[in-house]
Amino acid sequence: MFEVLAFVYDNYWHGDACPALPTLQRRLNQVGFDDDEVVTALVWLEELKRVSQSLTENLWQANCMSAPTLQPPTASAMRVFTPAEQTRLDAEGWAYLLFLVSAQALPQARFELVMDRVMAAPGDVLTLEDLKLIVLMVFWSLGEEPDALVLDDLCDARTDRIGH
Repeated sequence: MFEVLAFVYDNYWHGDACPALPTLQRRLNQVGFDDDEVVTALVWLEELKRVSQSLTENLWQANCMSAPTLQPPTASAMRVFTPAEQTRLDAEGWAYLLFLVSAQALPQARFELVMDRVMAAPGDVLTLEDLKLIVLMVFWSLGEEPDALVLDDLCDARTDRIGH
């Protein structure tokens, strides 16, 4: 599934340029992706689109109404992770999410969207590369681009780095 998502991101990095699902499915099959992986990725993408639209609509309503419907978390608010969430990422993945949150690249709503898509991804423990792709797809679905340094880090293949 992640190879399909990477292909979609690379070829349709402006989300609005992405074709409708039937056309996209035909294109992915023509490129040579396995049909089961294509279907899994498209279902995951469709759910991402639905959740992203819901988030965008809720944020828009909160900004337009005199009494906001969404309240930002207070300084004393705490996010408790379920056992299933805790085991979905390894220490490297959790450290990376902490980095993104501390760099303010993932505010609360975006973080929750990332966690939703992490939990919806197939498999057991996700790799750091899979997590980075999920974060990129969340930004993509919202029609946003992360800060240049964060984007560089999200797209960076650490094995290709040369020490100075």
